[in-house]
Amino acid sequence: MIKLHKVIATFFGIGYIGKGGGTVAAIVLCVIWILIPSTYLTALSQVIITILVCILAVWSGNAVDEIWGKDSSKVVIDEVAGMLITLIFIPITLKYVLTGLVLFRFFDITKPLFIRKMESLPKGWGVMADDVLAGIYAHIVLTIIVSFKLY
Repeated sequence: MIKLHKVIATFFGIGYIGKGGGTVAAIVLCVIWILIPSTYLTALSQVIITILVCILAVWSGNAVDEIWGKDSSKVVIDEVAGMLITLIFIPITLKYVLTGLVLFRFFDITKPLFIRKMESLPKGWGVMADDVLAGIYAHIVLTIIVSFKLY
């Protein structure tokens, strides 16, 4: 079972890259998001995918926490979940997906507005909570950009 948790937590091995693995995982998610035909990415399917990834991330994050330690850099599924939250309900265009990527990575790396505080939660919850909040902030800014057609 631990092998499954490692596969999930590293997003199919991306986490083993080391430094920059979170960014690579976020980029891979963006590529997948763009390549999936929009007929499959309905609002309902986006919600289901995002919830499932978040649940899997906490589940696997809890399991690998005991092996790799708290918030190991190998765990990148949290970045995938954060990107999903960033992109949910946003029109799937290259400019919006790239903007979402930049916004999410900004909030995830700089950790403003209580994001850093979320890391203090135990095990997989702490691993996930900061990326969920970064994804929420990025989503809010991206929604404003889309709504007001700022570019």
